[in-house]
Amino acid sequence: MAVSPVLVIKTVGDSAVCVRARLYDDFVEHEIVLNSVLAYWWANNLPPVVKFLELFESVIKRTINELMHHKDLKLKYELKANNDLEKASDLEISLIEIEADDVGFKIDGKQLILKGLSKVSEEFEASEVVKTVEKTIETPDIVLKKYQEMNK
Repeated sequence: MAVSPVLVIKTVGDSAVCVRARLYDDFVEHEIVLNSVLAYWWANNLPPVVKFLELFESVIKRTINELMHHKDLKLKYELKANNDLEKASDLEISLIEIEADDVGFKIDGKQLILKGLSKVSEEFEASEVVKTVEKTIETPDIVLKKYQEMNK
């Protein structure tokens, strides 16, 4: 029986999101330190929910690529926000499926809930947005070659 790789997503208090990929005894782990990125996004008037989703996907891609090099990463998740993504302050991500070059990952910590990513005005009216995101993120050939060279 083949052992499936595992992707673990967890929050570290209110200050960080940890992404860990594990296969047998090998693992790779990266943290997104929320205080640092939120301060940057706020200072530059960037939409925190949109930017967090971009960063989250990128960190998953990098973490898995460092564990097992792959060309295509397929992500499928459902997201809920308390407004349009550009204006939202609260975000809930439910991971559904993760696959690297047709190798499926078991997902531990399928749900991530973040609140207060941006300040809301007194006139803010929540209007829940729910959508399913399916995307394939490709590793550029030059990056894939570098990963492969690192393991020789």
